[in-house]
Amino acid sequence: MGFDTAEDASVFEVQPGLLLVQTVDFFTPVVDDPYLFGSIAAANALSDVYAMGATPVTALNIVSFPRALGLEHLRQILRGGLDKAAEAGIAIAGGHTVDDPEPKYGLAVTGVVEEGRLALNRNARAGEALLLTKPLGTGALTTALKAGKKTEDDIRPCIESMARLNADAVPVMHRHGIRAATDVTGFGLLGHLWEMCAASGAGAEIRAGAVPVMPDALPLLREGKMPGGSLANREYLRPHVESAPGLDAGVVNAMYDAQTSGGLLLAVPEPAVPAVLAELQRAYPWTRRIGTLREQPGISVIP
Repeated sequence: MGFDTAEDASVFEVQPGLLLVQTVDFFTPVVDDPYLFGSIAAANALSDVYAMGATPVTALNIVSFPRALGLEHLRQILRGGLDKAAEAGIAIAGGHTVDDPEPKYGLAVTGVVEEGRLALNRNARAGEALLLTKPLGTGALTTALKAGKKTEDDIRPCIESMARLNADAVPVMHRHGIRAATDVTGFGLLGHLWEMCAASGAGAEIRAGAVPVMPDALPLLREGKMPGGSLANREYLRPHVESAPGLDAGVVNAMYDAQTSGGLLLAVPEPAVPAVLAELQRAYPWTRRIGTLREQPGISVIP
């Protein structure tokens, strides 16, 4: 299985019923602290495997780094990634480093999953509820950090959210037979939801008032202070999304905001919603039911 339905990772059957799940992700620093950057980048890369309902087992470092920054910065980036990998219970088995004027870091991750537990974009069905496990707004807040408008102390809850592994959602998915999921990253909530809808032949209705947004991000989002990727998301999705008048502009912009190491978006069968919501909220207190999948194509955002 490759990229035909915009799945979060590739899938290869290594033996009957046992699937190999592989992904790669790396990016430039979103925070100044090199250790935190390494931790966030590793959590972000691992997220694609968790979104497939899989368990990561090994990873390889991918590093671009300018010699001028000095090896101590590189050491801290790698330590951040190593510690996050240890938290995930996986081994970093090696990697590759190149000299580059701009630092970049991430992981190529390999995981495994039983065939019956694989979660896919294309498995979503009309009538299922949509649950989101982390609040939105990381794009707006990290952009403000880069611009010198915020400090790392100012956005500490955002940093903690980005560094939080999505691992605890996987056993919940398995217990309740959830077979459709994706993680919310660079294409924003609505971009990744659109991928799910397009792959599954479904549409969605989102309740803006139910969407969790980091409080410190809302003023920035209301002023349209977002990264360029968020603006590109909004333009790309214009034909597919219809928003009701009078909605909070900050919340609407948050749904297009390009996220780093965001939460999981899960399609949950209606009878399982109360139990899944309660279990997820123990690990991810911001988890909310934000909408419902429907047969009618397109995405509607309502109050």
